[in-house]
Amino acid sequence: MFFVVSKFALSFLQPFNWLLILFFAWLLVKNKKVKKRLLIAMSIIFLLFSNDYLRNEAELKWQVNKSCLQQGKQYEAGILLGGMAGYDRYKHATFSGAADRFIQANILYHQGIIKKIVVSSGSANIFIKEPGEADFLVEELIKSGVPAKDILMENKSRNTFENATLSKRIVDSLQLKGPFVLITSAFHMPRAMRVFTSAGFDVVPYPCAFGATYKNYPWTEYFWPSLGTFVSWEGLLKEYVGYLAYKLTGKA
Repeated sequence: MFFVVSKFALSFLQPFNWLLILFFAWLLVKNKKVKKRLLIAMSIIFLLFSNDYLRNEAELKWQVNKSCLQQGKQYEAGILLGGMAGYDRYKHATFSGAADRFIQANILYHQGIIKKIVVSSGSANIFIKEPGEADFLVEELIKSGVPAKDILMENKSRNTFENATLSKRIVDSLQLKGPFVLITSAFHMPRAMRVFTSAGFDVVPYPCAFGATYKNYPWTEYFWPSLGTFVSWEGLLKEYVGYLAYKLTGKA
């Protein structure tokens, strides 16, 4: 139930949808004072959420900006969270913009920093039955030279909470000892760390797929709007609300 409700709630975390709702309200109302307030509200939302500088600074303050790996230490396993690939209508899988998660897990394994890779990701699609994302990721890891014996797969999880609980069963059944390297996107790491710790894991963060960096902006970027920034805000708002929801429901 929590999963289904959270999926539908995501549509309300998109600033562009807020603009649409306000715009239709503006079309329907007749009161001039209300129309003016709606127009002001739309302008404020547009200016705030289309500003890439503000989005970048907000994400920098939220995300985990560096890893905490001990130099020279070898870890029993790295836990690779999904969210970097998806299936089309023909069940053909492709990587998305978060594929750096996969790349970094591969690097950590081939450098000998982690002995095994736990791949945790099912399907988050409510209406369409499709394979778990982990099925595809395991195939790609094997193609990239990781032996099948060093890959542990969990392909039933639909969210971060299930990532943690189902992965815990795997590592406990094999009596693997932590700390484990948690590999996920930098902006997802605060919520993931909280959930995995709550599930009984001893984990160290290895953030990747950075959505925000310490970059130098030309002065025009402080004011110039970017429509693509609306999409970037969606993921960050999801993390804010998800973190709070998990905390309130005792999942983190």
